[in-house]
Amino acid sequence: MKHGLLPAKPVLPPALDARSATILREIVEEYVASGEPVGSRTLSRRLGVPLSPATIRNVMASLTEAGLLFSPHTSAGRLPTEAGLRLFVDGLLQFGGLAEEERLAIGQSLEARGRSLQDTLTEASSLLSGMSGAAGLVVAPKGEGGVKHIEFVALGGNRALVVLVGTDGHVENRVIETPAGMPPSALVEAANYLNTHTMGATLPDLRDRVGADIAENRNALDALTAEVVASGLAIWGGGGEGGGTLIIRGQGNLLTDVDGEQRLLAIQALFDRLERQETLLRLLELAEHSEGVRIFIGAESGLFGGTGMSMVVAPARNEANRIVGAIGVIGPTRINYGRIIPVVDYTARFLGELLGQG
Repeated sequence: MKHGLLPAKPVLPPALDARSATILREIVEEYVASGEPVGSRTLSRRLGVPLSPATIRNVMASLTEAGLLFSPHTSAGRLPTEAGLRLFVDGLLQFGGLAEEERLAIGQSLEARGRSLQDTLTEASSLLSGMSGAAGLVVAPKGEGGVKHIEFVALGGNRALVVLVGTDGHVENRVIETPAGMPPSALVEAANYLNTHTMGATLPDLRDRVGADIAENRNALDALTAEVVASGLAIWGGGGEGGGTLIIRGQGNLLTDVDGEQRLLAIQALFDRLERQETLLRLLELAEHSEGVRIFIGAESGLFGGTGMSMVVAPARNEANRIVGAIGVIGPTRINYGRIIPVVDYTARFLGELLGQG
């Protein structure tokens, strides 16, 4: 499995001796499991080699000097720094593939027939959250595929369902507000009008084509029907650049280890940031510059500031190697990297094949 990793910050020693590497790995693995500082006596019991607590303390002191460990408060134990976690992920982490039953479960969960694109993405996000115990995220860029068919279904109360079928077979549903006093025939007329203009056009092209047509009064649409047409097209993101969908599930998992008001405020700020359009674009950019899984620890991604969060993200690419989205997991820096990396990798590949035909 390929996974591109960012260079460590600060610059780390080019290599550790076997004993130091073993002790660092044990400290990180204990930290991932418990979140607690690890002391020399605990390490002495965990290690499969006979090392005295005094020898372990000396190694821990050297690792602390190198910036790989730190001592929180007055504790005698040590925790890994972000640099220590980076070194662990880059060279000491051991992980395998997914069991066959896990691959089947992912496939069955995402391949449900008749599901809209939005529902598939939401299911993928929930799946990642459940399998990682963290927050799952799925990012899809604004659709560029052709439009095959558009339909409007009256819901009552000045609301209608817009059903868009793409040339690739994907179905998306959106709810719009309809003009007051609009007759039911206006929905049929709006759908008929749009479907005469689609002919496989992309949504941006269709918006431009229809907008020019309405502006120049080259059609017989009345004002209410024209408003329905405009609303039905605008609901997919308007004519602006960028756009797309960001779905996050399991945000509550990010609050599990939060202690102190400042940490809570930082996490709340992270939630706000994740709702912004520039975050969506940045996530796509991070994934697009990699052929496989990328691991961002702490502040490395430029997204999470001082929240102490890590992110594992991978691009979902179609058969033509064009990116059709990104998936990943956000969690505290002590997330189980060995478990999460293969989950993200396989799900990204599967989702890319599922959504990106053509």
